[in-house]
Amino acid sequence: MLTGLARWTLRFVVVAMGVILFLSILAMGCVLALAWGLRLVWSRLTGRPVAPWMRVDPRGAWSQATRSTARWTAHAAGTARAGGARLREVTDVTDVQVREVR
Repeated sequence: MLTGLARWTLRFVVVAMGVILFLSILAMGCVLALAWGLRLVWSRLTGRPVAPWMRVDPRGAWSQATRSTARWTAHAAGTARAGGARLREVTDVTDVQVREVR
């Protein structure tokens, strides 16, 4: 009987902790939505445009990533030599004898 009571108490505590976590996250979201709405109403009343909280433009990030492909692609041999790097020339090529796979 005591183990059954302890089991139910543990279940109740875990469920209560989950409810408290859910309600706190819900309250935080409501406060954020309220602040966002108040900013919107205040900007409408004053006639100013709504300034974003985060100044990130996804289009700008995309164009920057597509423009910077030269950094991530392999350079040609001509550009590597022009940059001052020297490539070792291969003068002796060794053929490999084919063996059967056992």
